[in-house]
Amino acid sequence: MAAGGEAVANGDNRLHFNLSVPFPSAREAQIALGSLSPDAEPRKGGISRTLTVQDCTLQGHWEAEEARILRVSVSSFLDNLSLVLETMDRFGPASFS
Repeated sequence: MAAGGEAVANGDNRLHFNLSVPFPSAREAQIALGSLSPDAEPRKGGISRTLTVQDCTLQGHWEAEEARILRVSVSSFLDNLSLVLETMDRFGPASFS
């Protein structure tokens, strides 16, 4: 699995960061989304994060006013994503009943 990210500064003076993380199945991408969505940004102003799933890919989009805030938010998300991936790997693919 190879993830890809892209940071962009647009004319609106906000920094944007997009991240795509492919999963073996849409079900696993949805599990990751469900695990990561409850973590709201601790800071109410200056940053926003949107997570979605398209097919088998978890997609994240961040917008921030400052590079430092963006870096901290993305870094924290990647730490949490790593934990979710390790947990999914440890317990194997989700079974369907």
